Amino acid sequence: MRTLALLTLLAAAAAAQPAAAATRTAVFAGGCFWSVEKFFEATPGVTSAVSGYAGGASANPTYENHSGHLEAVRVTYDPDKISYAQLVERFYRNIDPTDPNGQICDKGPSYRTAVFVSNATERQVAEAEKARVEKLLGARVTVTTRNAAPFWMAEGYHQDFAKKNPVQYERYRIGCGRDRALKVVWGGLAGR
Repeated sequence: MRTLALLTLLAAAAAAQPAAAATRTAVFAGGCFWSVEKFFEATPGVTSAVSGYAGGASANPTYENHSGHLEAVRVTYDPDKISYAQLVERFYRNIDPTDPNGQICDKGPSYRTAVFVSNATERQVAEAEKARVEKLLGARVTVTTRNAAPFWMAEGYHQDFAKKNPVQYERYRIGCGRDRALKVVWGGLAGR
């Protein structure tokens, strides 16, 4: 009887607790992962953004050896606060989706853009946004939609780089001309 009463009490206590929101993840490659991580971390509904590498064949890539991989960011988000479609739209507004060679001042295969999708619904969302952006900009969008691939976390010194090294990051961002370049592409829509 005592055990039953205790179990009943525990069940009632558990039911009274608000259910923890289930989070989801999405992976985006948008050039330098420092910038992608920074704008996603500032997005309401995003609980974390982690810099890393995705899309290549080698295991355990490093910054010095990530040939075939794209610099990418794994975004963990609360779908009750932001939808996958809103994340994809925000991603596009923070890159130059028409540049086939990289992003702003970062050029080369590692800096090309992609949306990594986990299922048919995500693919449909990513492809619809790509078509919408092509129509909106009147230009060919070079962002690829790729199947989800293993995500390898970048070295610790790359994580939260803009927060830990604000002067160095700002020097990079301004020197690169990131804001100016995005304004040319997006006008008043950049950063939304």
